[in-house]
Amino acid sequence: MQNLPKVKVFVEGRYRKLTRDLPQTVYFCPECKGHPRRRKKCERCEGFGKLSRDSVQELVAWVLGKAFGTRKNKFHGSGREDVDVRMLGRGRPFVLEFLNPKEKDVDLAALEAEVNRRNEGRLEIEGLCWSQQSRVRELKETPHAKEYAVRIRSVGPLDIEACMERANSRIQVEQQTPNRVAHRRADKIRERWIEILEVSPFEDFENEYSVRLRTEHGTYVKEVVTGEEGRSIPSLSALFGVACECVELDVMDILGSEGDELSAPKRTIPFGQLDA
Repeated sequence: MQNLPKVKVFVEGRYRKLTRDLPQTVYFCPECKGHPRRRKKCERCEGFGKLSRDSVQELVAWVLGKAFGTRKNKFHGSGREDVDVRMLGRGRPFVLEFLNPKEKDVDLAALEAEVNRRNEGRLEIEGLCWSQQSRVRELKETPHAKEYAVRIRSVGPLDIEACMERANSRIQVEQQTPNRVAHRRADKIRERWIEILEVSPFEDFENEYSVRLRTEHGTYVKEVVTGEEGRSIPSLSALFGVACECVELDVMDILGSEGDELSAPKRTIPFGQLDA
């Protein structure tokens, strides 16, 4: 029997992740990989098959997939943030790919509203529009600088005026692969730039500060704060002259490779002209 050609539809938008317990894509258990038989005896996930209840991918795809009449989907993000990092600001661009949809005449604006209604306080999406396969490669291969809000805690008070002497200047940082990702990343030194935009104290929290940073793509921000025992040089701890740790981290914007603002995706592609 001849295999039927696969039909794909692509939907693009941006998401804002408002909690610190939500991965971008399905977080399968590393032991059983979510396999239906192996997960039954898996102690790591206790038979659940995943290490998180849901994900950005699932919360969006459950609603859109029902409208399209298919559960088969792939989520393509313009990078990703750690599970405990919020994605705020204008959101992170993504493309959601659906395979062999039974229904194609769907109202994306209504689906966007439904996703937001069901996930109030956890997840928001905006700008849903028809997209095309070429956008997946563009999102995956285009380097994006990012702007962050970092809540840091220092062992002593910071001299904010001295910290701001380096504000808006581009600082070159050498980063050896952090220990926390060494199991899945090559151990090498990467050169990245950072810019300190603002340093301000948190009221009623002694020795806690908000730092706004702009960084090159691929920068390990948590390690930029601490220095990780010399694996990131220089670090904020070294630049500020006081040992610091990262308490909370938020992505505030996804930018162009040199820190310029990205334009919003166009919403004018007619469905009949989408490529497969």
